[in-house]
Amino acid sequence: MNHQELVTHYLSSFVHTLSRQHVNTAVISPGSRSTPLAILFEEHPAIRTYLDIDERSAGFLALGLAKASKHPVVLICTSGTAAANYYPAIIEAYFSHVPLLVITSDRPYELQHVAAPQTVDQQGMYGSHVKQYFQLELSELDLGLLSYNQALTSRAVAIANGLPKGPVHLNVPLREPLVPCSLSETSKLNINARSAIPVKRGVLALDTLQLADLSERINHSKQGVIICGDMGSDLSLPVITEFAERSGFPILADPLSQLRRGSHSMDAVIETYDTFLRNEQIASVFKPDLIIRFGAPPVSKALKLWMERQVCTYFVIDSGMEWRDPSGKATEMIYCNEQRFCEDLSPLIQKKGECKWLSFWQTINNKTKSVLLSIHDEQTLSEEKIFLKLVEWLPEQANLFVGNSMPIRELDSFLFNRPQSAHIFANRGANGIDGVVSTAVGVALANHRAILVIGDLSFFHDMNGLLAAKQYHANLTIILINNDGGGIFSFLPQASDKTHFETLFGTPHGLDFSHAAQLYGAHYTKISNWEMLDQLLTASEDAEGLNIIEIPTKRAENVEKHHSLQKCLDEQLRRETAYES
Repeated sequence: MNHQELVTHYLSSFVHTLSRQHVNTAVISPGSRSTPLAILFEEHPAIRTYLDIDERSAGFLALGLAKASKHPVVLICTSGTAAANYYPAIIEAYFSHVPLLVITSDRPYELQHVAAPQTVDQQGMYGSHVKQYFQLELSELDLGLLSYNQALTSRAVAIANGLPKGPVHLNVPLREPLVPCSLSETSKLNINARSAIPVKRGVLALDTLQLADLSERINHSKQGVIICGDMGSDLSLPVITEFAERSGFPILADPLSQLRRGSHSMDAVIETYDTFLRNEQIASVFKPDLIIRFGAPPVSKALKLWMERQVCTYFVIDSGMEWRDPSGKATEMIYCNEQRFCEDLSPLIQKKGECKWLSFWQTINNKTKSVLLSIHDEQTLSEEKIFLKLVEWLPEQANLFVGNSMPIRELDSFLFNRPQSAHIFANRGANGIDGVVSTAVGVALANHRAILVIGDLSFFHDMNGLLAAKQYHANLTIILINNDGGGIFSFLPQASDKTHFETLFGTPHGLDFSHAAQLYGAHYTKISNWEMLDQLLTASEDAEGLNIIEIPTKRAENVEKHHSLQKCLDEQLRRETAYES
């Protein structure tokens, strides 16, 4: 068997094993060294492939596909700096627990460290930002390593899927010739029954004594609080709301927790905490004796600061057995499946009747909501009212992707509890503004339709992502909030430096995004009043292809509006000085 036949058999077996492990989506970046991989993935009947010519965009496209499908997605590139361009997406996947299989083609051993072109050190190049690194071994003599590679491939998929989910790097050194030979029959692959080794995974649960201890302490608590961030799993929402209602604890629900939308009970779900916890008087009244946190740390800075000031028992429930405690306030790490935790403990919790503690949270929440709803009367275009109108409009089963910096924070303020279900996405692993367009395109392709709300700087960072949307006819509506710069910096201490603020932080660009829309064949509208937005949102529910709705706003007015709303709320809450248990 010659070199070309050996390489073809090894790589065909590799691709087939991935398919047998239910990996059915691949994003390919073009290049020479990856030729045999690209061709064999493209020819496999059970694998859907996407070609993205920009590696940085391709990485985030795969991230979006995997985030929406909750299954591993393959990334394939040639050797050299192409692999380095995947790094931002890999970092985000690692911290946001998204399964990726990153396959980098490499030059063979004899071309390493001898100044060969398009050759960099790819051994473990992603460092601690992948769950594990492997190198595929291709024998030059025979197929003796076929079983080894099949087992390694099964193991890589299992690791990517294991909790916490995340990226795995597979490096594949390849010698020329790179074009695979023709394989007309699957039987020629020499794939035996071990081509895909099944991996069975149990559910992490607490034992009887641990449950008894926790239930006793929860029953003893009179002022407990449940905090839910992005839980990143298939946790049944009614299970956690039932747990909250039995205990009499409010749920402070991050927008990515998915708890603010849906048919589950929302009696205990508090959604405006980010606003009212900025009121020092009210924040000081809420003094919990127990905090139970599920999922990632929440978006809200006000909640983060409030949590750091509390002196109480603090449980972090984590099925991925991580140490997600940025404030250093956790008193116990509880490694247990989140749903199993609620299911096993709920029957042991003494159901509380009328609970003044929960009622007080609900009262403050409702008063805050009434203040925030006052922006309905705004006539001028404002970022606050954009989000209020957006969340009121969101259709059933909508997929909403929200950019970082100001958009995710505005959503946190105005995503009120509603019975219409929706899935909220964001890149909150590393919280960067890069790759957001490409990730949203991936979500739209996986879930057939999506809405992206993004700021102008983040949109500029990833306009290349629009090419994949055009090529694959993604049904994506982009709401582009253009305040000509970095709006979030206007809320930070840097804003007081009038000499350097605009140059270093405000960073106005003056770009006309209609030209980008034209370049990528998008339908584009720049709105000038609220009636236009209403009409465009309604039309977008069934719109095909790429649609960009640009909304011009002013950074200074956004700051003033936030301060005005906070002042109004402070007036409303002035009489709420104490909680009586």
